[in-house]
Amino acid sequence: MATFGYGRVSTDQQHTENQRLEIERSGHQVDFWFEDRGVSGKVPAMQRPQFAALLDKIRDGETLIVSKLDRLGRDAIDVQQCVRHLADRDIRVVVLALGGQDLTAPAGKLMLAMLSAVAEMERDLLVERTQAGLARARQEGKKLGRPAKTTPTQQREICSALESGVSVSEVARRFAVSRATIIAVRTMAAKMLSYQHT
Repeated sequence: MATFGYGRVSTDQQHTENQRLEIERSGHQVDFWFEDRGVSGKVPAMQRPQFAALLDKIRDGETLIVSKLDRLGRDAIDVQQCVRHLADRDIRVVVLALGGQDLTAPAGKLMLAMLSAVAEMERDLLVERTQAGLARARQEGKKLGRPAKTTPTQQREICSALESGVSVSEVARRFAVSRATIIAVRTMAAKMLSYQHT
């Protein structure tokens, strides 16, 4: 049965040679080597050209070796899906950075589940910190969100033009903004008017 190695680097200027050497120095004989160069780690594993080619070539029961866990996906969920897909084909998945652990074996599955739990906790903490930061900014009176594309004066002129029968498209051209911006201004003005009458 063959052993496949896979490496990935984010830019074309980088090389995967160190990843390959690391695998070979750990005592593994690589029969087939695949690498994605200039592919961001944010791209899901299955959408990476050479990783997809590897999946086409590797046969059930063979072995895939990578140097680090992030070579198998962009996040914990992507890694889990990738490993599950390989495990369904009885393909061993060895990650050197995890002590050469086979992620498709029971101990490897447990380790992967723990890593996923930690990643999920980190995401939750990040969301919590972001929400706390936004709340603090609001209390300090900072304006959040995108800046308005039109000034209050322009908004009044837009409403006047629309009321006089000028089309949304024409008004958008006059003010060099999108139709969606004009519609948003019209909707906001209508809401303000309805509040004043209640």
